[in-house]
Amino acid sequence: MRNKGNHPVVGLALSGGGARGLAHIGVLKVLEREGIPVDCLAGSSMGGIIAAAYAAGVTVAELEKEALRMAKLRELVKLVDPLPPRRGLLAGKRLRTFLSRFVDPDLTFRDLHLPLALTAVDLLSGEEIRLDQGPVIDALLATCAFPGVLPPVASNGHWLVDGGLLNNLPVDVVRNLGAEIVIASNVTPDSVQENPLEAPETLRLLPDFLWDSYRAITLLGRALTRIRIVDARPEVLIQPPLPSDIGIFSSFPRATEIIAVGEREADRCLPQLHKALQPEVVSMASITIGGS
Repeated sequence: MRNKGNHPVVGLALSGGGARGLAHIGVLKVLEREGIPVDCLAGSSMGGIIAAAYAAGVTVAELEKEALRMAKLRELVKLVDPLPPRRGLLAGKRLRTFLSRFVDPDLTFRDLHLPLALTAVDLLSGEEIRLDQGPVIDALLATCAFPGVLPPVASNGHWLVDGGLLNNLPVDVVRNLGAEIVIASNVTPDSVQENPLEAPETLRLLPDFLWDSYRAITLLGRALTRIRIVDARPEVLIQPPLPSDIGIFSSFPRATEIIAVGEREADRCLPQLHKALQPEVVSMASITIGGS
């Protein structure tokens, strides 16, 4: 993959995390303000939504405006389309309608302004599936299909659910797109203190066992993400210190706060960001000529 300048290829990996993922918008604000390029992206779940919108040409300002609009309860309720509890609490049709505001339903990965890959998990085989072909909106529905809340997405013999189950921070995926420098934004919670009573009305109907499953899945994802960070070693790791009571489902009304935390942490990481992007300078004193 080539970029238009002479800088190394910069990839951005965005983790899942529901409402916590709005912090990625703050990170993008800093990258844009500092003129730090993004040449390719990978994301999971909410990180996948933001990555896809950015790759499709949606500006950071537009992303922030939409996030603040979604902070209003009446806008959140519009996403709720109850489904008889067989495959998921929600049918996902209204989510598709919402996503189409960022990504045209006919848009394919080939049509994007920037290379993009999303992650999902096949419930049948247990394998991680990389999504980088076909309609983008179908891939988004798959990477967001949190078990018990949204139904799995059937695709090419796979039964796809939320990519965060196995790879919530796809650093390795964006490297496979050609990234030489990876900036990773991780909002995976360290603990789960989300109050079900603060969730959108329909999600309050989740039986206790589903909330327990959600907590268990989140804690497992945290452990796997820590391992992957050690293995994948992103050049710059940004971890916005979001309060533990900012949850995946219930905290969209706190969008302003969440975005601000992401922006502050990205600002704090600026020395690392600029250092990672500096071309290596070879000292002439270290070069031996003619065996001297």
